[in-house]
Amino acid sequence: MNIAGIDIGGTKCTVILGTVTGERKPAVVDKIVTPTRNYPDPYQMIRKLQEDLEFLLSRHLIFTHALSFIGISCGGPLDSVKGMVLSPPNLPGWDEIPIVGLFRDRFGIPVALQNDANACALAEWLMGAGRGTRNMIFLTFGTGMGAGLILNGRLYSGTNDLGGEVGHIRLAPSGPVGYGKAGSFEGFCSGGGIAQLARSVVLEKLKNNQPVNFCPTPEMAETMDTRMVALAALEKDPVALEIIDISANYLGRGLSILIDILNPECIVIGSIYSRNEYLFKPVMEKVIRQEAIPSAAAICRICPAELGDSVGDYAALCVALYSLLCTQLFGV
Repeated sequence: MNIAGIDIGGTKCTVILGTVTGERKPAVVDKIVTPTRNYPDPYQMIRKLQEDLEFLLSRHLIFTHALSFIGISCGGPLDSVKGMVLSPPNLPGWDEIPIVGLFRDRFGIPVALQNDANACALAEWLMGAGRGTRNMIFLTFGTGMGAGLILNGRLYSGTNDLGGEVGHIRLAPSGPVGYGKAGSFEGFCSGGGIAQLARSVVLEKLKNNQPVNFCPTPEMAETMDTRMVALAALEKDPVALEIIDISANYLGRGLSILIDILNPECIVIGSIYSRNEYLFKPVMEKVIRQEAIPSAAAICRICPAELGDSVGDYAALCVALYSLLCTQLFGV
């Protein structure tokens, strides 16, 4: 069975041709990557993506009618029911773009759209760290902090695609800003948030004449990023470890809220956490033991995402596969 995925991002857009095995797992057959900056007009980019898909089908001698479904993964906000990209902050000009209709009209087959967190959740659920579960949460923990929710064996996206916006939860009265809110989950647990936190901690120590070996000057502090902190923490720098511990503490608090409310079997965490699990895990687990309902925490496995840099490709294909399975099983 042939399916296709379209992964739309602020840096690159990818067209993926895939096939589904007997185990209902998608595999990448071929793909074409295009830098997003090459086509600043969304309709030009969409035409390029359509042409790329037609080229891939031709190259692999697949007729359009042999393609079962197209899945599209894109940053939100969007309307998955109407099939519209509304106005993602990383995609200037993509305002109320009827992307599902444009692909459906061009190829004459079913098309589904999901935001990137939901799409990644589907990928990790169907073929990654969350496979075999019925209740799973996927957390992005990258540039931002978003979630994809699998509840009772189905993707839950909310009434208007805002289910899983956990980054907006306020965890402290003040702190680094994420999702437009100081002290939010995203503020403490995202790339941008940790960089803010690091600058605040480092500048305060330098102000008090305390040495910071990995960032000895205020000028360096102003350009510091999460990677710089993580590398210093790997070298056991005490200030870097202090910064990571603060983030890990709030990660544990945020996870405890999710565990208490949703009672998941598994929480899969991507990006920064998956690359640095051992830095975050001890403090995170300690906080969960203190904060979460013990019986709910005991059955919840917390693990790094498995799909790594390939998650975007598989995510788009899994939007297609999941939508196809829902159509076959539930008629929706």
